[in-house]
Amino acid sequence: MSAGPAEVQVVELVGADGLRLRLLDIGATWWSLQVPVPGEPQPREVLLGGATPDWHLRNHAYLGATVGRVANRIAGAAIDRDGQHWALQPQPGSPHQLHGGPDGYDRRRWQLCDRRTDSASWTLHSPAGDQGFPGALDIAVTVTLCGGGVIEQQFQARCNAPTPVCLTNHAYFNLDGRTGDVRRHRLQIDASHVAPVDDSLIPHGVLDPVDGGAFDFRTLRRIDDRAAGIYDHGLLLTPQTRPMQHPAAVLVSADARLWMRLFTTMPSLQLYTGGHLAGEPARDGGALAAHAGLALEPQWLPDSVHHPEWPQPPVWLLPGQVWQHTLRLAFDTPPA
Repeated sequence: MSAGPAEVQVVELVGADGLRLRLLDIGATWWSLQVPVPGEPQPREVLLGGATPDWHLRNHAYLGATVGRVANRIAGAAIDRDGQHWALQPQPGSPHQLHGGPDGYDRRRWQLCDRRTDSASWTLHSPAGDQGFPGALDIAVTVTLCGGGVIEQQFQARCNAPTPVCLTNHAYFNLDGRTGDVRRHRLQIDASHVAPVDDSLIPHGVLDPVDGGAFDFRTLRRIDDRAAGIYDHGLLLTPQTRPMQHPAAVLVSADARLWMRLFTTMPSLQLYTGGHLAGEPARDGGALAAHAGLALEPQWLPDSVHHPEWPQPPVWLLPGQVWQHTLRLAFDTPPA
């Protein structure tokens, strides 16, 4: 069901505040985001993306894409519920599934159903058995430039049979406006626990407090001042982030001239510092280096479908329910 060779559709949103966001129908992808910075003649390009829209037909790094049916990893590429067992499509060369499978939603051609100057909405139908998942799923995603440097993305999904759901955006950010080492940025994450993982990035099952360790981002600090800034881990957010009155994360450019605050209704955030980006095509036609961008992915903790004991809402969506997730990004200059 991957998108065919038809021309990739590009949708550009322009805000009164000068934000300019370009989206693709492939993966409902965020391809480019230009943010004005006071005192600079040109806006900063803060997203990693392919040199051309067509490159995203072959995107294996999920740059800016909507991922699902279940973001992150499912151990053993299998799920169980009420005595039923489903074998899912694993990633090539792996026993596990990642981001909904090798033919996940990041590779689909989404349908543009509404377009305005500052917003766009996409839909996707995922049939029963898609990548092994039970039940059909109908998804709607809306991206809106809200003014004042704010972007909001809303996800909704409905099913006709019980199925696990976790949709998110996989944008990679570099607020410096180039593809230098993102580990020089400063980062704050309002998270209390981390899910330690094995060599295949599957959680052990026990959540560890972040107190004082390499995963403690509760105060703003440079990313590489601990653990060499190498991260690909799920962090459990504190409950105060859920009403979206308090940012789950704050990211600051290396020159401290651009700030991004992330708000989410999801219970955890995957922090990935781009250790495997080396060699991926860059926007300028060259190749990315490792750690050229940072992904902050709101979602369930990795492999949550196998850990109902974790303190987060149920992973399974039931018929008659609506799965919803709101992601808000607020760009600003340094606070006074």
